[in-house]
Amino acid sequence: MYGRTPSTRAEISGANDRAPVKSPRTSLFMGTEKKKKSSNKNLHNANKAKKDEFYTQLIDIEKELKHYKEQFKNKVVYCNCDDPFESNFFKYFASNFKALKLKRLIATSYKPSPIANTQLGLFGDDKTLESIKGRPKTNANKLIINEVDDLDGDGAFDIRDIAEQLKKNKNNEWSPLEGDGDFRSPESIELLKQADIVVTNPPFSLFREYIAQLIEHNKKFLILGNMNAITYKEVFKLIKENKLWSGYGFNMSMVYKTPYNNDLEANKQFVKGKGYNPNDGYVKVPAVNWYTNLDTGKRHENLVFYKKYSSKEYPKYDNYEAINVDKVSDIPMDYEGVIGVPITFLDKYNPDQFEIIWIADRQNSEGLRIKTYTIEDAKNYNDLNRGPVVSINGELKVVYMRILIKNKKPQK
Repeated sequence: MYGRTPSTRAEISGANDRAPVKSPRTSLFMGTEKKKKSSNKNLHNANKAKKDEFYTQLIDIEKELKHYKEQFKNKVVYCNCDDPFESNFFKYFASNFKALKLKRLIATSYKPSPIANTQLGLFGDDKTLESIKGRPKTNANKLIINEVDDLDGDGAFDIRDIAEQLKKNKNNEWSPLEGDGDFRSPESIELLKQADIVVTNPPFSLFREYIAQLIEHNKKFLILGNMNAITYKEVFKLIKENKLWSGYGFNMSMVYKTPYNNDLEANKQFVKGKGYNPNDGYVKVPAVNWYTNLDTGKRHENLVFYKKYSSKEYPKYDNYEAINVDKVSDIPMDYEGVIGVPITFLDKYNPDQFEIIWIADRQNSEGLRIKTYTIEDAKNYNDLNRGPVVSINGELKVVYMRILIKNKKPQK
């Protein structure tokens, strides 16, 4: 489902490419929370069905978005994978509409969600409310906020004021969509054209297609995705061309609200350590990144290095014209050639300091590979062709995927 995140056991354990999660959900204004229990088998089946039914926590949204506040001034923000009755992305922007000086906020959902018609706790705890009439139940929804005011007289604008404004139809619009709210639908694309910045948690399973649409329409964005997305050929090309980069949150383990039971013991302990109850559908999802094309201060910070190149410490790959570096902090300050670094380098990448050449793996070598192994080289030749290879005491060993880079400002 759209606007939801990693889904399923594989992603909970960190192995899949699906979308991140959304926050403890419950409808903003109404509903009865229906708890759905699920075994590990259910989680596995959900993975197969590509049900991206995870909800990002508000605290995680606030932690990232605090770095971009000035960039939202006078902008139209579109959350196109977010049921306005459930989404913490919508809650964040609606509650901070004036503080961010937004021009407009648009949110759309993909059909009703399994956690719909429940009340998103405004002050910490989710509350079950009596169902009220008026909310579309079988349609995807669209909510457009153009103006916010403190209408209930408490001196502050919050979600309750939005509810009042919707009832009074004061310069804001709430209506069902004609279609299902798919981000690829004509309705959603027309709304996308109105937006300056897209902020959401798209389905990880459709990440390539989602990013491609944003690039096609030349939109600024800040979205969540699985760390594995870095290795997608279509995505890495954008990283290389400086059209997409890492936000502040990189390789995170996050807690998400889901419609499933959490039956994985280690996962449950992590969730408890973060102050959530795993029996209420909260799960840990590892390897989550923020991806953006909004400028960040960290991508202009120069890395400082202390080591110098030596052939003994930095072996050359057997199948790539590059040296191997196991830790970003160990990049030799004086090396002028191509360097293979872990993908965690992207968290520190400064395009003024380094040039990204490409990524070294089976599919994305882009002509940089100087050798392809056969059975005559080694019995495990197929494994060796997965990535860069080093020779250790005469034995060929494949190294985990590396990004190939060059230092633009080597120091002698």
